[in-house]
Amino acid sequence: MPAPRTYVTDFHTHSHYSRATSKQLTPEYLAYWARIKGVHVVGSGDITHPDWLAELKEKLEPAEEGLFRLKDEFAHVPEAEDFPAPDGKVRFMLTGEISTIYKKAGQVRKVHNLICLPDFASAEMLQTKLDTIGNITSDGRPILGLDSKDLFDLCLNVSERSMFIPAHIWTPWFSALGAKSGFDTLTECYEELTPLLAAVEMGLSTDPAINWMCSFLDDFTLLANSDAHSPEKLGRNANLLATDLSYTALREAVIKGDDGFVGTISFFPQEGKYHFDGHRKCGVCFDPVETFRHDGLCPECGKPLTVGVANRVVQLSDRSDILQRPNRKPFHSLIPLKELLSELMDVGPTSKKVAKVYQGYIRQWGPELTILMDLPLDIIEQQSDALFAEAIRRMRAGEILITEGYDGEYGRIRVFGDGEKERFTAQGQNAAALQPRKKRSLLTFDLEEYRRLLTQKERKVHLTDME
Repeated sequence: MPAPRTYVTDFHTHSHYSRATSKQLTPEYLAYWARIKGVHVVGSGDITHPDWLAELKEKLEPAEEGLFRLKDEFAHVPEAEDFPAPDGKVRFMLTGEISTIYKKAGQVRKVHNLICLPDFASAEMLQTKLDTIGNITSDGRPILGLDSKDLFDLCLNVSERSMFIPAHIWTPWFSALGAKSGFDTLTECYEELTPLLAAVEMGLSTDPAINWMCSFLDDFTLLANSDAHSPEKLGRNANLLATDLSYTALREAVIKGDDGFVGTISFFPQEGKYHFDGHRKCGVCFDPVETFRHDGLCPECGKPLTVGVANRVVQLSDRSDILQRPNRKPFHSLIPLKELLSELMDVGPTSKKVAKVYQGYIRQWGPELTILMDLPLDIIEQQSDALFAEAIRRMRAGEILITEGYDGEYGRIRVFGDGEKERFTAQGQNAAALQPRKKRSLLTFDLEEYRRLLTQKERKVHLTDME
């Protein structure tokens, strides 16, 4: 039997009924941009909203088991006249995110969870049950005063084939493990139901290597989803699955995390605006080790630093060697194509100049993820130029320059240092050897040093208590 095809999947999206999202978040545009990006299975998002579910039922039709496709009469979008999407088969899975705000163990909790369902009947049943609990019509991602464990139990009763996934688990304010309103373990949140979680979603500010620090995550597949608030953001984080194309096969691969789950795709987490700690007003950006050395205080103003996602993971971690994580899956760290072109062209990523080149490359070579991950470098160089080929090579090799985001300030990922583009252009391929670049480390801070400092502090506290 031939091996199953590898599919790119992005389970976490939203609709135009969610707050602060694009009006183009419709089935038509989701399918259109999925083809441009190279995403094969797209989460519908917002299945708890009655009007969105009605729109999905109108515009989608059954495809493979538990999956749906856009009806032919809705397949066209006006933009396709000037910028046609590559050919591709796009499937939808019924998914939605729910925000739960409640009090547990004496603290207010704000936890987001992602739910996947196999059919419209289950989605309608879920809506009926949630409608008695809170308002499910004011927002595509409803806010309910319901314990996450109780929501989990409710979803299991709706369908035993549902997938319940803690969303972006490290986000400070709205996640199961968030520093501001979450828990220190998944078991504190979901109690005896914890082993039934389908997987966990890492979120945009971490990657698998960072999550490998925590052994309590070893039993769960680490998912990467875009949480797209506009169609163009599809696939910025995604999953690679080698399965038959069906809800059952995809679900089994996610839950088991075996050979059917090939790996993940994500942009570099250091680009996230709360990756490291710091104070933007003071111009202070610290990694977890530096924050520890400064007792969590800003050296400029003396106030507590805004603690980022990396530090929160380190606080809950119990590993010094992240490679001890069993069943590690490969992960691809990418720079979105428009951001890469922006660096090469010295203009903004949303500029018309970048859009023109971007669209030309998509027409020429196919979906964005194919260009970033798979297109041979010699073809890129022959049909574009050596500078772009070198940029793709460096990104794939992890030979990048990182400026971490902190305290609301986005980070920056570059492939060329100051003056390197000009030297490369002037001297051709030989310029690549002018400034050898090390491949980036899996972690951009010294976890061993953090552990040493923590042990030292604990020893001092113990000796003080003994006195």
